[in-house]
Amino acid sequence: MISRLLVAWCLLALTVTMHAAGLSALLRHVSSYTPSPRFWPMTWLLVSVAWWLLLLHLAEISVWALFYVWQECLPDAESAFYFSGVTYTTLGYGDVLLPQEWRLFGPVEGLTGILMCGLSTGFFFAVVSKYLAAKPASEQDGS
Repeated sequence: MISRLLVAWCLLALTVTMHAAGLSALLRHVSSYTPSPRFWPMTWLLVSVAWWLLLLHLAEISVWALFYVWQECLPDAESAFYFSGVTYTTLGYGDVLLPQEWRLFGPVEGLTGILMCGLSTGFFFAVVSKYLAAKPASEQDGS
């Protein structure tokens, strides 16, 4: 059990590393962007950030799914990707389950997903905050 938990913690560490690298790359891109007070440029920025974050989460879900495929925890790749996505996002339908010897991976992946989604939410908030901080005060209060 301890060895499996260590493997789960390694997957968690890999996921966090991937997320940190992805957010760092996105931060470099967003930092060079000068916010415009117009609707469409700001909308495009937020859509772009959302797309990037979604791709980042899908890559992280894929790491867990590929591990499940490699260890033959689930019958096929489709089941592994489905289980990983449902677990990472904490939907937890319960229609696909890991074998008993691997079942501790589910909660670890779920907690990892919660943390990574929280980081993404914080990043999204920081992008919007940067935009609001760059707006003149007269635009912020509606005058």
